[in-house]
Amino acid sequence: MVSTGRHHGFESHAEQQVLLALDFAGDVIEMFSQPFRLAFDMVGGLGEHIPDFLAMTRHGPWLIDVRPGGRIKAEDRVRFAATAEVALSCGWRYAVAADWRSHVQTTLDTLSSQRRSLSDPLGLQTALLTVVRKRPVPLGALVEQTEVPAIARAQALHLIWTRQMGIDLAAPLNDQSLVRPGRGGGR
Repeated sequence: MVSTGRHHGFESHAEQQVLLALDFAGDVIEMFSQPFRLAFDMVGGLGEHIPDFLAMTRHGPWLIDVRPGGRIKAEDRVRFAATAEVALSCGWRYAVAADWRSHVQTTLDTLSSQRRSLSDPLGLQTALLTVVRKRPVPLGALVEQTEVPAIARAQALHLIWTRQMGIDLAAPLNDQSLVRPGRGGGR
């Protein structure tokens, strides 16, 4: 994760997607994979569960389980309910990451390709930021306004990843996606 500067373990593609989304969110300070084993009493005996992640964010801890929605069984719901109670008692937030809109992971994968620091000897980042500060511009038109559109596209993706420019994540990323000024400053 760029957010923590370290690699973090995951056991499935779904967990990897959650880590990428958390990295994009940019609020993660620390991340723990399988942070603890929870034992709890339930009807019929003792239950156990190991949550997938504990994310320490600027806005407080998030305990996260990852399971595709179609694979959540009744016993999983009991485990998740017990985990939610523990999170609540600790003052943490809790979430089960179950399903994504179909385009979200493609967009995050595309943006993450330019998540690390980029040199900008041609000054394209400044040119791109100057254009979007005036008005929202479709991504394709934005990069075509530069001298080197292919390199400008990489720079634009980096600026979006670092929040210096923004897009609407509710729709797929393409050349018609409107690019706006971001929340500024990058990370």
